[in-house]
Amino acid sequence: MTAVRTSKLLASLAFASLLAGCAASEPMITGLPPVQVTASGETQPVGTNRADAADDPAVWVDPANPARALIVATDKKAGLHVYDLAGKDRAFIKGGFVNNVDMAGDIIVASDRNDGVNAHLAIFRLDSTKPAITALGRAPAGPGEAYGLCVKKTAPGEPITAALIVKDGTVRVGTLTVGDTAPTFAVEWEHKIATQSEGCVFDGDTLYVGEEVGGLWELKQQGSGAAARLVAPIDNQRLVADLEGLATIDHKGQRYLIASSQGDNAYAVFRLPSVEYVGRFAVTAGAFGATSETDGIEAVAGNFGPAYPDGIFLAQDGDNAPKAQNFKLVRWDMIAAALGL
Repeated sequence: MTAVRTSKLLASLAFASLLAGCAASEPMITGLPPVQVTASGETQPVGTNRADAADDPAVWVDPANPARALIVATDKKAGLHVYDLAGKDRAFIKGGFVNNVDMAGDIIVASDRNDGVNAHLAIFRLDSTKPAITALGRAPAGPGEAYGLCVKKTAPGEPITAALIVKDGTVRVGTLTVGDTAPTFAVEWEHKIATQSEGCVFDGDTLYVGEEVGGLWELKQQGSGAAARLVAPIDNQRLVADLEGLATIDHKGQRYLIASSQGDNAYAVFRLPSVEYVGRFAVTAGAFGATSETDGIEAVAGNFGPAYPDGIFLAQDGDNAPKAQNFKLVRWDMIAAALGL
């Protein structure tokens, strides 16, 4: 084979490889067309590079000065980061394989996957003044690999209710006690979803759980179990598998649930408590990159200063190349306007 022919063949192979790579990054299935918004900020990347590492964000809100809010987010192969609203990495604590995270006041709760046989909740305390994180211990949470995690929003001083989701779809809801001794988790009720589930969020006493290939479940305690209802199935229209992170937010007196439709890089919005479908949005490239393959999300209402005057939406970005994965910040008022809320 001549040098010219060899050169042409290599060029053709390289081009074909490039096309294959592009095709692999595009969604195989696309749902209903989403409205488009752009991010207003992003965090610095997590420390673990070239890996699926960033996973789930939570927000600590300073009631005296919401502009001082902090983002606590997981690097699920290393530990927990603390970011400010400008995206600067302000603190980090090693925690190994911590997957999902949520907060109750200054208490940080994460699903601890360091033991794949016996589930645990990893408990930390946030010192917002430094900021810094202190480990408080691990609470045993029954058999299985800890995966999903969310905490019920309650008034300061009230017991902490947490939901732990084992990777096989087992949901355990109970009371988390954090004091001077080792933290404990007392399970009050349990329910089994058929297949792998992760995302969850409380709306009052109702728990919503995302079954990755099944859809959105509504769970209400019924004795030691739950009354379960599939309220939004994976239909390749509103939701495209995998269904991942869930979040809720109040807007103009109405509460909404947001779900990560990971399969087509979009987010579906539902009106609560009816779980009526409202619309979908996608975070596209602008001053900051687009989001794709999102795992965890969070949404918080309020005035967080000029950059986020009417709430924040956060999304894990599964492809922040050439840098490691990170989290994008979006003005909630921009999302609401795009959806006509």
